[in-house]
Amino acid sequence: MWLYAEKSVDGTDGFDYGGRVDYLYGVDAQDTQAFGLDNGHWDTDWDHGIYGHAIPQLYGEVGYGKTSVKFGHFFTLIGYEVVSAPDNFFYSHAYTMYNSEPFTHSGALVSHQANEYVTTWGGYAVGWDSGFEDNGDIFLGGLSLILTDNLTVTYTNTTGRFNERFSSNPALNTFFPVNNNARERGQMHSLVASSTLGKINHVLQIDRLDSEDQNGLTVRDTLAINNYLLYSVCDELAAGLRFEWWNVLCGPNDNCDIYALTAGLNYKPCDYFRIRPEVRWDWDVDRLPLQVNEPRSNGIAGFREVQTTFGIDAIVTF
Repeated sequence: MWLYAEKSVDGTDGFDYGGRVDYLYGVDAQDTQAFGLDNGHWDTDWDHGIYGHAIPQLYGEVGYGKTSVKFGHFFTLIGYEVVSAPDNFFYSHAYTMYNSEPFTHSGALVSHQANEYVTTWGGYAVGWDSGFEDNGDIFLGGLSLILTDNLTVTYTNTTGRFNERFSSNPALNTFFPVNNNARERGQMHSLVASSTLGKINHVLQIDRLDSEDQNGLTVRDTLAINNYLLYSVCDELAAGLRFEWWNVLCGPNDNCDIYALTAGLNYKPCDYFRIRPEVRWDWDVDRLPLQVNEPRSNGIAGFREVQTTFGIDAIVTF
C-alpha cells in the first residue's frame, strides 16, 4: 500500500511553493528505507516481519519561473526504472536498478528548464539512500535533451562520498565482497535514450558504477546495458521486452556476467486498474550466489545457473 500527498509547484506566474510526502507499507518497504550509519534512524527499523514501513519521500519545494528547488528526502535522478511500481512497465526490476543505483537522497536539488527542449538538474545530498544524517557528500545532477519529436536523451550523474558504512544496506550486500566498515566513494553515470516510432518505444540504458573504500580498494565495479522494447497494442493493452547485461565485480580481480530477458504485458481495462504478468529468464554464467544452493545441470552442487520465473501483480490507484 502506497499513500502520498502532494502540492505541485508551478512558477510560471511567479513564486510558488509545495511539497510531497509518501508512505509505503509492504514487502517492498525495506528496499526503500534509508540505510545509514546505524539502525534506528529515520525509517530503517520500521519492520513488521517480512513487511515494513517506509517514508521514501518527504520534501518541500519552491519555484519561480522555470526554476525550482527541492529540499528534503526524495527519489534519485539516476536510471530509467523507478521505485514506485505504477511508473514501471515490468513487475520485476533490472539487476542494475536494484543493485547498482541509489533509490533516494536527502539534500537539495535544483531543477531548471532552459527551454522546451533542455532541462538541467544539480544539487547536493548526504550520500545514497540515507536519512537526515551525515552519511556522505555527493553531487547529484543531470541533463535532459529533447533532440527530436521522437528522441529524448537523459544523462544523470552522482559523484562523491556515497556512505560511511556500506554494509548497512542489506540489499546491496548480495554480490559485493566489501569491508564492513567500508567508506564508499566513487561515481555513477547513467545514460538513457528513449525513442518512439508509431506504437513502438525503445529505451537504451547504459550505467557505469565505480567506487572505492577509504584505502583505495575497489568496493563496487559494475557496467550495465539494458534494452526495453515496448509496443502499444491498443489503449488497454501493451507488450514489452527487456534484455539486460549486468557485469559486476565478483572477486578481487574478476568481473562476472549476468543476463536477463523479461517478457511482459500491461493490461489496463479501466483507468484505475492495471495487471502486469511477466515471464523472466536469468542466465548466471559465472554462478554468483543469486539463488539457493542446489545441484547444477552437470550434477555438481552449486548455485543455480539458469532460472525461469513467472510473476504477476495488480495495481489499483485511487
